[in-house]
Amino acid sequence: MNNQNKIQTCTLGELMIYQIALSIEDGILAFHGFGSPLVQLALHLAKRNHAPNLVLVAGATYGINPTPAFLTPTTNDFAMNRDAECHLSIEELFDLAASGRLGRMFLSGLQIDCWGNMNVTRLGNDERISLKLPGGGGGCNLSADAGHVTIWTAAHRTHADEKGRRRYRLANRCDFITSVGHRTSEGLPRTAMPYRGGGPDCIVTDLGVFGFNQEGHMQLRALYPDTSVELIAESTEFDLPVAANLSTAALPEPALVEFIRRMDPLKIHQRELSPADRGRFFQLSGA
Repeated sequence: MNNQNKIQTCTLGELMIYQIALSIEDGILAFHGFGSPLVQLALHLAKRNHAPNLVLVAGATYGINPTPAFLTPTTNDFAMNRDAECHLSIEELFDLAASGRLGRMFLSGLQIDCWGNMNVTRLGNDERISLKLPGGGGGCNLSADAGHVTIWTAAHRTHADEKGRRRYRLANRCDFITSVGHRTSEGLPRTAMPYRGGGPDCIVTDLGVFGFNQEGHMQLRALYPDTSVELIAESTEFDLPVAANLSTAALPEPALVEFIRRMDPLKIHQRELSPADRGRFFQLSGA
């Protein structure tokens, strides 16, 4: 790839795509759902890098292992279905999950709590709903049945308003649990519930990379070159344990950055990032 010598930095979006891709195992069936170009690109990156035997189920079309020439502005575009080997129906996808054959799913939420529960249903309570959200679209079922779940969000960083208040994406409590994590709001552990899947095991945000400890509580595992434990704590409503082997997240190789840029020439994935985050760049090793 002749362009590799010219690639000296990667963007935050490219780093997040790479980190999401690292959560994807070879030889599994994975479904990316609707809407997120970060996740779409991560799956195609994983399949062309370390997971050649990945069975990729495309969102919207349910095509198996498509090879689109480039990322389109919407997942529901026939161009994203190019050269698919075959197609599933939505019923077949949910049957695969219920039978334990969906290895990994990707989910997010407007609220994500310390146990990996997510809310995309509503803000507020039964007496007063302050905001109606789009809903889970089957995320509840898939979060219970998928072997593992990768959570992502590009809106972890919070900013205080004029009164010093913050709206946290990583929140103490979800106003409504749409997709299930490792423990209910009442304290019931996942192991006591009749779920087939193992639950979330990785969270990639605009500030760092997280996992879960033995109790199922979220844990900080890797910083980015421009973030710190203090910055992440400021943007997280709950107390966040830090892994003993806390590290700096690995950056993608130039060849992988080149693939992402070739796959996304319209820079569709940057729509998930704030304007400020689109200006975050990281120096690649050897550059």
